[in-house]
Parts: sequence; C-alpha cells; structure tokens
Amino acid sequence: MSKVSVLVVDDAPFIRDLIKKSLRNHFPGIHIEEAVNGRKAQQLLGKQTFDLILCDWEMPELSGLELLSWCREQDNLKTTPFVMVTSRGDKENVVQAIQAGVSDFVGKPFSSEQLISKVTKALSRSGKLGAAPAAKPAAANPFANDSLSALTGGKAPAPVAKPAAANPFANDSLSALTGAKPAPPAGAKAAATPSGRGQGQLRLPGGVLACVVKGLSLKDAVVLVKRCEPLPQILESAVLDLEQGEGGEVARLNGYLHAIAAFEQSPDSEWLQVTFRFVDRDPQKLDYLSRLIARGTVQKHFVPGA
Repeated sequence: MSKVSVLVVDDAPFIRDLIKKSLRNHFPGIHIEEAVNGRKAQQLLGKQTFDLILCDWEMPELSGLELLSWCREQDNLKTTPFVMVTSRGDKENVVQAIQAGVSDFVGKPFSSEQLISKVTKALSRSGKLGAAPAAKPAAANPFANDSLSALTGGKAPAPVAKPAAANPFANDSLSALTGAKPAPPAGAKAAATPSGRGQGQLRLPGGVLACVVKGLSLKDAVVLVKRCEPLPQILESAVLDLEQGEGGEVARLNGYLHAIAAFEQSPDSEWLQVTFRFVDRDPQKLDYLSRLIARGTVQKHFVPGA
C-alpha cells in the first residue's frame, strides 16, 4: 500500500513541528515534506507529487494565497487538496481563498483533533484516506488533543473553574474569571457586573466563557478569557453578551473570533486575548455600543477604539 505524501508550508518552525507531530501520531506511515515559504513549496511541487498541501497564509517571498493560485493554474495540481492554516479572520480573505480554489481551512490556534479532522476529510474526498491507515487509539489522555501538549509532553493547562493558588490579578477585573462560579447558560441573562467593570460572556458553539473586556470599538472587542478545552477557534461564530453599569441592560452581539493570542509571553499562558469582530449593523445595538464605549472610557474600564 502506497504512503500518503503531505507538504507542510509555514514560515514558523513551531507550527510546522506541531503539524508534523500530529500527523505522524495519527498516521504512522505518512510521508511529510516541509517548506518555509511559498517559493520553496513551488520548488518541491515541481519535483514531487503530493496528496495534500497544508499551507500558512502569511509568509515571506510568496504567500499562501499566491501559492494556492499558482497551484490551481498547474494541470497536475488543479485538484490536489489544499488546506489553508491561517489566523486570518477577515471575510474578504476567506472569500479570496474560496475563489482561488481552497479546499478547507484550519484556524490558528488549533488542536490536534481539529487538524486531523480536516486532514481526514480532505483525504477522504480525494480517495486517498485508505492509503493512510490511522494509528490505534492510545491510552486515554485528557490533554491529547491540545495543540500545545503535542510539543510539551501533555502538560495540563490550568482547569477553567479552579481558582489559582496565588492570583496575580487579584486586584484587577481579570480576577472575575478565576472564581469557581460557572458561566450562566447560553440563553440566560449575563450576571450583573461588579463595580461596573467591563465584564461579559462569550458564547461559543461548544460552551460559554466568562470574559473581561479590555478594548471596545464599534468594529470589535478585545476580551480576555481563561484558557479552556477545547480551544476557541479563528472564524468560529459566537455571541458576545455585554452588560455594564447599574441599568442591567444587556447587548447580545453577533460576530466571529477574528484573532486569538496568548496573553502572557509563554506557551503555558493561562489567559487568551480574543479579538471578537462584530457583524451586527442593528441601529439599537450600535447605539448601545456607542454609549457603552463612552461610559467605559470615562470610567477607564477598557481602552476605547480597540
């Protein structure tokens, strides 16, 4: 049985190593080549045949989008599955990639499970899945699907609901996230905000995360959430429930996760900074946002014009 051959294109060694380790753990016999940018990928694609391309978007010399467009112009690469691994969340970028012929997306940050799911789907569609037998399931590991554990040996992130022994944010609004109280159900009203600080909840398809608003504009919000399982995903649709002040008024804002980054400068960061991009254009919601921005600016609860 022939091996499946995959090309991994990314200028970040950490991401390439993470992808390679995830693939080899699930598909032991898989053949993997790597390229640091689109130009190097072109050279490899001119010499070898690949069953799947996993490619970053932003790279020096030749971007992922430019490589995708070039691939679809080559007779032997027109139908090769091309999965974009990207942290870009702008709708226009997604549309560009779809028009260029992208097969699928993997948002950064991603878990091993999410990556393998996309790879399995792409290989299945192309009829190559049978040539990449999966490994036998390993002993149960609650952190096996965490994107960082693939490189850190399964070190567990801090539990979502467990308060820290020594909380460095005890005097900051971030401490609201360290308590043991669970977030309210998706349909429930957000809890009253202590001291009027910019707190709320981020509702995702997989659950509800308490959050602290650090920046707010009519376009997006920058919020801090405690790292959890599963990790939130770029382009994932969500609802941000915001309440501030004594009035009890709640804005339920529709949008998607535009960007996600570790809040601390460490791969073990316990906190995630999430940029939530609004899609609502409802006059009432925009009016509420305008008043919330003005109130938060005066009370110094967050940075205006995020």
